[in-house]
Amino acid sequence: MAPFGAFLSGYPSYWESRQGGGRVGYSASMEFIYNLVVILHFIGLASLVGGFIVQMKSADKGVNAAMFHGALTQLVTGFIMVGMVEGGAVDDELDMTKISVKLGITIVVTVLAFAGRKKTPPQVALWGVIGALSIANIFIAVLWS
Repeated sequence: MAPFGAFLSGYPSYWESRQGGGRVGYSASMEFIYNLVVILHFIGLASLVGGFIVQMKSADKGVNAAMFHGALTQLVTGFIMVGMVEGGAVDDELDMTKISVKLGITIVVTVLAFAGRKKTPPQVALWGVIGALSIANIFIAVLWS
């Protein structure tokens, strides 16, 4: 008679799966979900920066719904992505200093967008700060290695 655990010999132990070796089944689906969250993050980015750019020639610059909802989408999906990586659902490593800087900027952008969404235009200074910080966040995401 074979020992009790012999039928499990082809499967990784809990510790092996936490170390990224030989994950069975759930890695591919979690990777797919992670990629969907990344796509939503990009959609939030497009909404935020698009809401900024579309007003470039307008005299009544201000926070529009696209900027506000894009900032919220960026914040929520950013939290989800970091949680998935830190929870071990995705094989990736994070630079926590970079993530902290990006989180700080995103919180400021979201608070400014929330504060400015009810005010009547023109809000040129608020519009400019939100746009500049959003574009700075893109540069940090791409160039900080």
